[in-house]
Amino acid sequence: MDINIRKATKQDLPEILDLIMELAAYENAPEQVTISLKQLEEDGFGTSPLFWIIIAEDSAQIVGMSFYYIRYSTWKGKCLYLEDLVVKETMRKEGIGKLLFDATLEEAKKMNAKLMNWQVLDWNEPAISFYKKYNAMLDEEWINGKIIL
Repeated sequence: MDINIRKATKQDLPEILDLIMELAAYENAPEQVTISLKQLEEDGFGTSPLFWIIIAEDSAQIVGMSFYYIRYSTWKGKCLYLEDLVVKETMRKEGIGKLLFDATLEEAKKMNAKLMNWQVLDWNEPAISFYKKYNAMLDEEWINGKIIL
């Protein structure tokens, strides 16, 4: 296995959408994915990108991704928010998640971010164990809020 880590291009979006759907299925919420290829292209590859993606590929096939954007903390300043870190189920436990996470950490450092944040579902023990290897602080105090528009 020879994993290549690189920034995503517009041409990668169909496979990226497949990964998004695979993650949604893993999280028992595939019906909640409403994003389209067109919207991903407009929002991520237009004149003012709202997000960036790092991909992992094996033999020119995308096997994982880190999907992130910038958020701002009034207490800390610029932060990188890791929206999704996903590796195809058939490729898990091969070190690909670590490669993607490390590449994302490097991006945070390059942009001089003060924090890297993400969320993890409380039942996702494999992901929680993964993040604990980085000595990540996993906060049980804050409650997430959202309004669907």
